[in-house]
Amino acid sequence: MRPFLLWCCAMAVMAVMAPGTLPAQGRAADYQRSDSLNKRFQGLAVGMTETPRWVSDTRFWYRVSAPGGFRFVLADAAARRTAPLFDHARVAAALSHDTVTFTPVTLPFSVVTLEGDSAFTVVVERMLWRCALPDTRCIKVGPAPLPEGGPRGGARAPDVHDSLPDEGPSPEEQEAREEVSRLFQPPVRGQQDTPRKSPDGALEATVRQFNVYTRRVTGPDTAWQPLSYDGRESSPYSAASIRWSPDSRKLVAWRVTPGDRRMVKYVLSSPADQLQPRDTARFYEKPGDARDLREPVLFDLASRRAILIAQTHFPTPYSISQPAWRNDSRAISFEYNERGHQRYRIIEADAESGETRVVLEEQASTFIYYNTTNDGLSSGKRYRFDIGDGAEVLWMSERDGWNHLYLMDGATGAVKQQITKGAWVVRHVQRVDTVSRQIWFSGNGRNSGEDPYLLHYYRVNFDGSGLVDLTPAIGNHAVTWSNDFAYFVDQYSQVNTAPITELRRADGTLVMPLEQADLSALVRAGWRAPEVFVAKARDGVTDIWGVMFRPTNFDPRKRYPVIENIYAGPQGSFVPKSFSVMNGMRSLAELGFIVVQMDGMGTSNRSKAFHDVAHKNLADAGFPDRIRWHQAAAARFPWYDASRVGIYGTSAGGQNVMGGMLFHPAFYKAAFSAAGCHDNRIDKMWWNEQWMGWPIGPQYAASSNTEHAAKLQGKLLLVVGEYDTNVDPASTLQVVNALIKANKTFDLLVIPNADHTSGGPYGDRKRNDFFVHHLMGLEPPDRNRAADQARK
Repeated sequence: MRPFLLWCCAMAVMAVMAPGTLPAQGRAADYQRSDSLNKRFQGLAVGMTETPRWVSDTRFWYRVSAPGGFRFVLADAAARRTAPLFDHARVAAALSHDTVTFTPVTLPFSVVTLEGDSAFTVVVERMLWRCALPDTRCIKVGPAPLPEGGPRGGARAPDVHDSLPDEGPSPEEQEAREEVSRLFQPPVRGQQDTPRKSPDGALEATVRQFNVYTRRVTGPDTAWQPLSYDGRESSPYSAASIRWSPDSRKLVAWRVTPGDRRMVKYVLSSPADQLQPRDTARFYEKPGDARDLREPVLFDLASRRAILIAQTHFPTPYSISQPAWRNDSRAISFEYNERGHQRYRIIEADAESGETRVVLEEQASTFIYYNTTNDGLSSGKRYRFDIGDGAEVLWMSERDGWNHLYLMDGATGAVKQQITKGAWVVRHVQRVDTVSRQIWFSGNGRNSGEDPYLLHYYRVNFDGSGLVDLTPAIGNHAVTWSNDFAYFVDQYSQVNTAPITELRRADGTLVMPLEQADLSALVRAGWRAPEVFVAKARDGVTDIWGVMFRPTNFDPRKRYPVIENIYAGPQGSFVPKSFSVMNGMRSLAELGFIVVQMDGMGTSNRSKAFHDVAHKNLADAGFPDRIRWHQAAAARFPWYDASRVGIYGTSAGGQNVMGGMLFHPAFYKAAFSAAGCHDNRIDKMWWNEQWMGWPIGPQYAASSNTEHAAKLQGKLLLVVGEYDTNVDPASTLQVVNALIKANKTFDLLVIPNADHTSGGPYGDRKRNDFFVHHLMGLEPPDRNRAADQARK
């Protein structure tokens, strides 16, 4: 009887698998390999450098992987030589104690603070150590100062218990963190701010009783005097917005009429410091909410009169930048982003009359991706650099269909020169030299014969001539400039090529090679590089680039189920382009899957037309391109089973995941959706109005997973943190409600106290088990029983 039962079980497993496939063997061994993969490969790639740190115009240090650990290197560009940063053996001996012994390559710190050539300090176990040079004598100074923002390095709700490890920000969360600095927080009524002194030091200004007040800093009469009288509790002036003219004769400040004060409320079910739940709330703007209205008002200090600024050219602001004075005090300028993100302007207001003019303007029938910073922290398409006190403007625009640099006339707004052009993309400007009239910037897609997403660095003249690739080697480049921009360190690699680090001059000429990674030990341990795969998009012309990870015990005679890692947020592109030893996709593949990721249409860093696919249609998520990519891979590789495809993602990726199940049910069979913004009307304003438009229209419902929940056919696991401050948890719970009303079968995991998350290690295990069960037809390990047996 027993053999018969085993045979029946085997037939049940076979029944859920695609024809022609064999059940995977050694499931426990697969889990063990997957769990131990990081430890197995750790430390085997040597010669991999971390980001260098310049300490002078010609000297910098970096940490580089070495057999068994790391070493610290000091480089001198002028002398063209490198040497150990310090005596590693002496530092190891000084820091070792009764319970821990350090070696020269296992020093317990990664950051060094140099004090000239005489000493350096490090932090070890929250204690500050100072080591003298050149003899490297180290002494314990005392407790290390806490980093700015507290022990975690940043502010966070004090009543939230971190039940999960910090996973790091998702791409969307990183964008949200950058936006925080630009969001206007509601003013505290009647609050006094630190006074702002005039450039000549004679006066200072602040906000008192909702109005702007000024006073003399010295002299017989230093009493505060009102400068404005129209500030009210319902529309106060903002002290943070006060800007003095360079000649100290005028100032400008915002008068703010607050918009909606939407608060998202949370219940923390399991606070760490008490038994009972705790409730809290956070300010959270959603699409369609009324925004704070910021009106710039000029003041003349001599006459103490307000100079009203005509609002003709900025009638419907989504945002207005902080005003900036022209150097000669003739005018202020600010940037106006119109609600709906289809018009963007630089506006100048005359300081005497308040009359405004449009310096230059961008218009789009879809969207203008404005959300970026000049230091290159995001993938937006905004850049402005004024030359000659506004006589000329360096400007970034997609007006010809690709993101490029333009030299604009500051008086007329006309294009004086299109500086860069062609079917490629300018990404970020690093440096502008107004004397030599040259620009240093990064870009991608210009170099033929390579992945168009690979980042290179260039120099070009203002007139468009002399374009030079400073980083000509094929690879994804990361550049760190010296303090005076005379040198840069170039670190480059691809997902399947070893990293190389070089020192170059500003003109791109090589000074000296620094490091080249050695992967031989890593490869001997079974590591295999991900495979880059390219297929045609829905138009049959455009290339879609992606990567695939295979297990270390890959057998080309077998057929493997496929899992897609998706994040289709239009704010960037997300397929890895640089080398890394470990990646979460690699561990998942080790269970017996092919794990893939690709960037479909609707994501950034290609042409404007490529990006515009996302306009008012986040449900698209590039799926017509993604599915064709899968089908092309299956046609080329007999081991690629496109009949068993799962999909997983977090945040915007969580929305994409469920959208794949709802709008393409014939293709995707199982989905793990974490922290999804399932309805763009429930999520944050700045991200969703950017792509979905304003005012709110039927396009929001058309892309909503909640509205279409009844279409679910495959297997679905939803994950949400109950204290998600990025995506309102109601987004997941409303889609749950819709699924229940539609009588659909699905799984739900709620993580108590957790913020924006895919569940941490526990969530990873749930995801892995979910795919093993639904794509392989196998039962994952019974961890409850294993724990019980371990106790026995």
